[in-house]
Amino acid sequence: MTAVIDQASNLRTMMRSRSRARVIAITSGKGGVGKSNVAVNLAIRLASAGKEVVLLDADLGLANDDVLCNIDLPLNLSHVISRKRELREVLVKGPGGFWLIGGASGLARMADLSDDDRQRLVDALGELEQQSDVILIDTGAGIGPNVLTFTRAADEVLVVTTPEPTAITDAYAVIKVIRRHDGEMDRDNGADASPGRAISLLVNQARSATEAAMVYERISRVARQFLGSGVQDAGYVMSDEHVPTAVRQRLPFVISSPKCPASECITRLAMRLERGIDPAHGEGVGVSAGFFDRMGKWFKRDR
Repeated sequence: MTAVIDQASNLRTMMRSRSRARVIAITSGKGGVGKSNVAVNLAIRLASAGKEVVLLDADLGLANDDVLCNIDLPLNLSHVISRKRELREVLVKGPGGFWLIGGASGLARMADLSDDDRQRLVDALGELEQQSDVILIDTGAGIGPNVLTFTRAADEVLVVTTPEPTAITDAYAVIKVIRRHDGEMDRDNGADASPGRAISLLVNQARSATEAAMVYERISRVARQFLGSGVQDAGYVMSDEHVPTAVRQRLPFVISSPKCPASECITRLAMRLERGIDPAHGEGVGVSAGFFDRMGKWFKRDR
């Protein structure tokens, strides 16, 4: 156990001495709101702006980013943990120039990994954090432990919803759970929460800008009233027939239809996030250590 703590300490020192990636967790309260589609197309847009972008498909039970990109993934993150492959062998170049790390259902119970496997994952992903500008984490939907592990440790969280009442309700539930963990210490694993982490809301499949504004204001108002904190407005993505067509073609819509309304919305989202992405971020608002450094603390539990 001492060796593990020493290794984690060395990793923290390395991260503080070098610039690191900005880590954005993309999540949702329920499935079917287009979260993964947003993640893939956003990764492409950020990469086109000259960023070194990595997309980690962290929906470990239902990973499908590779399907949206028409990529065959013979290897995924499970091969790194099982010591069959190095991380560089799992990275696959995605359309538009971003790097994809495919998820695997076998990682759903990370708490059952050995100490060595936990440290191997932390080391591998910690190195990746030093070599990238942006890491997008496409989490699963809902408020399960696996999802919250990534959202709690990320620098910022992008919550995706649609104008449907059930999606709105579930999006607020996710925001509420994340906010309740802000500023707290997880007594089970000793991981620090990120009190300065920003949470923003993206309204997907909006029929108009007015409808999207109404959805945002509804969630933001309730968050201010009952959680004591606001939610940032990440904008919206228009409902667009080009999107389902692109899914069927297994080609991201920002590539297949770069001038369609949905693509223009993703471009605006990328520009908004770009203003908050600084490769030399290091220590900024509410962020003093790397994502995978904080994730490593979650791994170290008393046995």
